[in-house]
Amino acid sequence: MGHQTPLYQKHIDAGARIVDFGGWDMPIQYQSLIEEHHAVRQHAGVFDVSHMTIVDVTGSDAKPWLQYLLANDVDKLTEVGRALYSAMLNESGGVVDDLIVYRRKDGYRLVVNCGTREKDLHWMAQQSKGFQVAITERPDLAILAVHGPESIDRVCSLLTPDLATRVQALGNFRALESGSWFIARTGYTGERGLELLVPNADAPALWDQLLALGVKPIGLGARDTLRLEAGMNLYGHDMDETVSPLAANMAQTIAWEPASRNFIGRSAVEQHRIDQTNGLLPILTGLVMEERGVLREGLRIVCDVDGHEREGVITSGTFSPTLKHSIALARIPTGSSNCRVDIRGKLIPVRIVKPNFVRFGNKVFE
Repeated sequence: MGHQTPLYQKHIDAGARIVDFGGWDMPIQYQSLIEEHHAVRQHAGVFDVSHMTIVDVTGSDAKPWLQYLLANDVDKLTEVGRALYSAMLNESGGVVDDLIVYRRKDGYRLVVNCGTREKDLHWMAQQSKGFQVAITERPDLAILAVHGPESIDRVCSLLTPDLATRVQALGNFRALESGSWFIARTGYTGERGLELLVPNADAPALWDQLLALGVKPIGLGARDTLRLEAGMNLYGHDMDETVSPLAANMAQTIAWEPASRNFIGRSAVEQHRIDQTNGLLPILTGLVMEERGVLREGLRIVCDVDGHEREGVITSGTFSPTLKHSIALARIPTGSSNCRVDIRGKLIPVRIVKPNFVRFGNKVFE
């Protein structure tokens, strides 16, 4: 038996199929993965993501430490409540983990992956030497992610009028605090939605209230098809400690200016940028296959590059319930064209697209 979130019994009561996920007993699906997927795209669904690791950072050196630790620059967080997507890099420029960091009145809040918890906490502690910072894990908090076109209205119907007005006014990558609740306009589905970080004791009642409003419980299976349709990376699949953020479609998460900011891995990714310009570093891109079949992780991709055949690999792939055909993220050589996927020895044509397939329920690629 693995770790259990405060909502574990609620998942059992809802008929969930439980699987091990990063050492946690988590719901993979309740009824139909396809129905759960469509519930989020068309109405509203709630995910228990309390297995994620929440870390609060305070102290006089909190900002300069995070500017050193993260490839993106927390100096962009000019207001309390603003959020930023970033990565922690190692000295060779590989991705230790990806995360979201929020600015708070007295410091910062990070949300990192559950499967990398021990590694991340050790890395943070190791890199904090010489800085006046306090790194505090928050296992006392649960996270409920409510997503879909009707999600914000459903959540706001449970709040006081004043708090509901404030939540309705939140922009993307913004958060607010109300007592012990932390409410953020962030997520992992490509839909409107909120992430509610609440005390463990409050989570079961909140779950019940959401389900009573018709919000559907959603498992990790649909969470994965939704994030892939949105073109969002999954750590350990689309990037890891051996992969440069430039080879993981994460260039936008690197703040190169000011040039004087010496973040961990900077010299390595500066060389990666040169290598990619010279065609020596692969890219992560989207693939579409409209023929029958499913693009799956690990399948070999054969591409034409300057008249030569070179290979890549699918890092995440699935059948898209929204688009009704197969999509994938794949790491392929820079300058690739005429790509084909090797399915049981047969090379089937696939189309290269931007790694973003669905937003707000609609197809977004050409």
